[in-house]
Amino acid sequence: MTGLNGLTVAFLVAPEGAEQRELSSSWEAVTKAGGTARLVSTKPGRIQAFRHLDRGDTFPVDAVVTDVSAEGFDALVLPGGVANPDFLRMDSRAVEFIGGFFASGKPVAVICHGPWTLIEADVVRGRTLTSWPSLRTDLTNAGARWVDQEVQVCRDGPNILISSRKPADLPAFNSALVEHFASPRV
Repeated sequence: MTGLNGLTVAFLVAPEGAEQRELSSSWEAVTKAGGTARLVSTKPGRIQAFRHLDRGDTFPVDAVVTDVSAEGFDALVLPGGVANPDFLRMDSRAVEFIGGFFASGKPVAVICHGPWTLIEADVVRGRTLTSWPSLRTDLTNAGARWVDQEVQVCRDGPNILISSRKPADLPAFNSALVEHFASPRV
């Protein structure tokens, strides 16, 4: 794997509902590659992750979206879970935080239901990405081109956008995000 030494990656999750495997597996990939992972949420304290519909572990929040901006990070990961992105897309500051990565050309990786937040941030128009299959219509209606594949790396926009469908795709997703976070040129 290419190294992420010196890079700080934001993981944006709601206080409750993030899919634990998508959070912890990608977190581990970033840290193993030498990057610094930081958990950003809409509230301080701890977030409650889920294993599908069952409660999983809790994780400490490093920063709240009201106190940080995309400028303080090199890349962004948006784990899925059904509830997590639904909560995030209803928080205007979380949506602004996401938009900042696209405005500044920084790479973003999103998996599963995570693209709901990208739709809310109005950053999928003209982009090609994948997701959990139930988001296909939402993404298409928002102007994206949806594909059904393990990982999609889209360079047709202001930044690199990496997407995957589900937890089973994590090995390909993690490999792509480490590679493209290390050299994020479009």
